[in-house]
Amino acid sequence: MIPDSFIQELLDRVDIVDVIQRYVPLKKAGANYSACCPFHSEKSPSFTVSPTKQFYHCFGCGAHGSAIGFIMAHQGLGFIDAVEELAGNLGLTVPNEGRQQNPQYAEKKASLTELMARAARYYKDQLKASPRAIDYLKGRGLTGEIAARFGLGYAPDAWQGLESIFNDYKAPELGTVGLVIDNEQGRRYDRFRDRIMFPILDARSNVIGFGGRIINPEDTPKYMNSPETPLFDKGRELYGLTQARQAIRDTDTVIVVEGYMDVVALAQHGVGNAVATLGTATTGDHIHKLMRQAEKIVFCFDGDKAGRKAAWRALENSLPHLADDHSIGFLFLPPEHDPDSYVREHGAAGFQKLAAHPTSLPEFLLRELANPVDTNTVEGRARLVHEAKPLITQIAAPLLRLQILKELASMSGLTQAEIENQYGLKPAAAPNRRAPPAPRSRPSARPLEHTLLEIVLQQPAWASRLPLELIPDTSPEAATLHALANSLEHGELPIGGIGLLLEHFRNTPHEAVISRFASQLAEDIDPSEQETVLNDAIERIRNAGIGQEIAALTARARSGTLDADEQQRLMDLLRRKNSYKPMASS
Repeated sequence: MIPDSFIQELLDRVDIVDVIQRYVPLKKAGANYSACCPFHSEKSPSFTVSPTKQFYHCFGCGAHGSAIGFIMAHQGLGFIDAVEELAGNLGLTVPNEGRQQNPQYAEKKASLTELMARAARYYKDQLKASPRAIDYLKGRGLTGEIAARFGLGYAPDAWQGLESIFNDYKAPELGTVGLVIDNEQGRRYDRFRDRIMFPILDARSNVIGFGGRIINPEDTPKYMNSPETPLFDKGRELYGLTQARQAIRDTDTVIVVEGYMDVVALAQHGVGNAVATLGTATTGDHIHKLMRQAEKIVFCFDGDKAGRKAAWRALENSLPHLADDHSIGFLFLPPEHDPDSYVREHGAAGFQKLAAHPTSLPEFLLRELANPVDTNTVEGRARLVHEAKPLITQIAAPLLRLQILKELASMSGLTQAEIENQYGLKPAAAPNRRAPPAPRSRPSARPLEHTLLEIVLQQPAWASRLPLELIPDTSPEAATLHALANSLEHGELPIGGIGLLLEHFRNTPHEAVISRFASQLAEDIDPSEQETVLNDAIERIRNAGIGQEIAALTARARSGTLDADEQQRLMDLLRRKNSYKPMASS
């Protein structure tokens, strides 16, 4: 947990223009700055940065957020890592429970990272000195340029080769990061020997682990990976993501393959948007990270039995993380090929042609479920629906789940409602069969809560003036107004720009509402003009409340049930209503 007070201090001290300028060349455009968006390809700038709001927004792809949000999106970092990145640039130490329990945490992690960096340099130097390793890479079609881009190296065929760069070869930290192994007799030796070395990088380009591939085909295992360490969690990391990030942005597609050599070979032939899992099945953390990178994810597997088994595991782990604005597909290569061999034989164009038309997740899901059953029989169709239940009920994307249910209903001979009932799912609301034509009328007035929200986002302290008892929180905008006012009342609402508000409400429904309105706010509005609009909107709300009370009292007056006090109340309300003069609208 990072205290909200620290997030506020951090965003108070950073300037979003300075932060983004490090990665994107910005040009002054009136009160704001503009550039071509770093998150999608475009020729005309639609990406704007507001120093007043401390907020960025792209009118092309919709990307938006605070300085923290930009670092997360651009660098592929999680929230905590992005906060640490910004704080480090300011010389601030991030307070959190982990550091309070172990003050030496950051220093220890940095020292372990340095050990891995030294090992990576050693392996690179050994590659340059090994004609055999160089010939192997050339034989795989790799150039020196691509080897340098991925930091490839070579672990020599020596039991204690790392002893030449680590004076204290017996230091426990070398075992902690997985560079060495201690056998039962207490003898220590290098984990990686006579292997091509693939450094695994984190989002900050630090070496956190290695993958080693054999050169001699008779050796085993074919691939060896670093073990789980304080730096390396193979269920969370993806090989090649650092090198692939720009190509992923350009194509809005990430291709997931199984091996290190596949990633490097694809990059060598011009397919730069590929990453690989690290010797493990695709996990939920992998899916979450991939969906932050691109809208389209394509898993590429061999077409054999093992490849389909791996694809099915990836599908199962994807279901709880699916979103209606993302797509996941599966590309199965011919049995005689892997991505490396296919791209060498057919080139980048041939591979990209296949990757452009993968099997969609719904198609793969339903096809695999239907394969072992006979849908021509009652029993087979019943089994199909039964087998699909634990998978479909996990799907988080409501529209996608609805489409799959419709397909399943067609295959099984049941209705969608019958399947939803069996699965315990809430049926979708049925549309009216014959909706009457909409009456022609003038556009309705803009809801007052929209006007109030625009003003309060620019003047958060004015949230205390809102008559919340007259603003039912029945719309997202009204609910956000209530949340702003409640946070202010409890002393929790940060004052200092849209960026602070976004971070305060991160991972809540209010974040999306604030982002949507923030992108539409005009710059440099006169506060006195805002206050006039605010007061008029509040008076309109109060007058509407008066109107409702008058209507209720008038209805009772017609039935003759008003007492003297209620009659006086009605007269007072009528005078107040008649004295109200709304501000002229433009």
